[in-house]
Amino acid sequence: MRQRTDISEPAETRAERRVSPRRLWVLRGAALGIVLTAAATIWTTNAWLTERFTETTRVRTELRLALYSGNILSELQRISVVPLLLARDPVLTSSLESGDYSKSSAALIEAKEDIAAASIRLLDVSGRTVAATNRNLIGTQYGTSPYFIEAQRSRETIFTASPRDTGGTEFNYSRALVANGQLIGVIVVEAELAKFERAWAGISDAVAVTDSEGRIILTTEPKWRGLEMDEALTARDAPTAIERALQATADWANEPPDAYLKGQAVMRTETRIPFRGWRMIAFTGYESVRERVNAVLALEIMGFALLLAFAFWWLSRRARVQSARYRRESTELRALNARLSREIAERERVQKDLAVAEQTLAQSSKLAALGEMSAAVSHELNQPLAAMKTYLAGARLLLQRGRGEEALSSFQRIDDLIERMGAITRQLKSYARKGGEAFEPVDLRAALSSALAMMEPQLKRRTVRISRAIARDPVMVMADRIRLEQVIINLLRNALDATKQVTEPEIEILLTAGETAVLGVRDNGPGITDLEKLFEPFWTTKKPGEGTGLGLAISSSIVSDFGGRLTAHNAESGGAVFEVQLPLIAEGTRSPGTAGLRAAE
Repeated sequence: MRQRTDISEPAETRAERRVSPRRLWVLRGAALGIVLTAAATIWTTNAWLTERFTETTRVRTELRLALYSGNILSELQRISVVPLLLARDPVLTSSLESGDYSKSSAALIEAKEDIAAASIRLLDVSGRTVAATNRNLIGTQYGTSPYFIEAQRSRETIFTASPRDTGGTEFNYSRALVANGQLIGVIVVEAELAKFERAWAGISDAVAVTDSEGRIILTTEPKWRGLEMDEALTARDAPTAIERALQATADWANEPPDAYLKGQAVMRTETRIPFRGWRMIAFTGYESVRERVNAVLALEIMGFALLLAFAFWWLSRRARVQSARYRRESTELRALNARLSREIAERERVQKDLAVAEQTLAQSSKLAALGEMSAAVSHELNQPLAAMKTYLAGARLLLQRGRGEEALSSFQRIDDLIERMGAITRQLKSYARKGGEAFEPVDLRAALSSALAMMEPQLKRRTVRISRAIARDPVMVMADRIRLEQVIINLLRNALDATKQVTEPEIEILLTAGETAVLGVRDNGPGITDLEKLFEPFWTTKKPGEGTGLGLAISSSIVSDFGGRLTAHNAESGGAVFEVQLPLIAEGTRSPGTAGLRAAE
């Protein structure tokens, strides 16, 4: 028999009974969706965070290696000058000539305390130790040692690294002592590099320094000394089956490790020490990476668990009222769909019109940018062209007078200017480009001299008083020389333009080396009216046709690429002051302040 439907039963109850199987499938689908989403999110998060934290750990290790290599290089440079000073000590020279060594050891001990060297030895012409900071070594014969033999063959300071009999490596600087043109002895100063091994042992997992032949000469792992790195890494106990299984379980989420150290996967970071082909290698474990990743994954898992519980509650509650709402909203949805269809068609038409307008606007922007870049190229090439004109006139006169060799030098300068013009056209895009150039150590004094030579034709056309105060010692920075000269030329040209209306124009150039290298250019012009917009592209105070407003913007971008900054302010006595601050190379070897300046006008 067919079941009768009780018309007195509430409609909502009948609808709820009809949709209950559907609601069950919805709950199952939602739960499965959350689980799949959670698995995909956790997997993606694990891969992304592992890669990111690994890269962060690698960068930190690279910074630490840069500090370690700098310490080693500073120690070697500091010790390298000691043999030269001791070779000129009259006490040591007279003791070798007279054979009286009663005061020699005391003098060496005093010198060792002053310079903090490992040891100092004084050898006679036969290689016998006649004085030493370690008195137990007096009388020891070193006639066959490399540092003694090499020092006899050269009159310069010799560096040698030789293995010790007791283990480790001995780093010595030696120099011959000469009196009246005759060799009278050899002074040997040992650098204390073992202290760095002790310091590294408490910070890094493993650190090693290899020489130019790949042999390990400094390391936190005593078993590695004297081996090549590949041999050192293979010199470990073979893991058992259990250890291999644990190793594979621990490394499942990491990138393939660079090596294994004491049974643990480690990443390898390597850097070059600018000394005799030495290299420094560090091995860092993944423990910190996994701890940080696991902490984030735990929070994600907890969040998805809470989300799953909330989804079950929300879906069960929502299912009770959906059937009635569907009946009420079906008519409204049909009307809404029709209205949406009309709106979609209208939106598609508007989007087509907008695409055409955007394409027209993009073409206009390209034409405007092309015009600005053309003006910038003309602005940047004026100086080389003016210099080439001057050199061509000089070469013509020299050829007329039969001075061909001197004319060739002018043609060489013209060739250099043509090369510079090509470099300038490539560098004009530096405002829109970040990095990518090959930097090298540059003496800021040489770059300034080259820039002044480029400005020479323009300086000769006007009577401008130029005063300079430049550091006596080299001011070394890491930069691209062509782009650095471009910055200096822009600053000098702006100073010349600022003093056009001044009765007695004056430009002051100050180059100092303290904590940073500072190049200042000051003029006695009217100063700067709007400092906030000074470095914005295409902003200029010059008349139309006299400037594009790109010079200072490009210069600021170039200095930022070098790790420095370009600033400007108005001087109290009038005029504008531009300062270029750049980090020094080997800052610890330079005296602070403006000591050692030489003034010239």
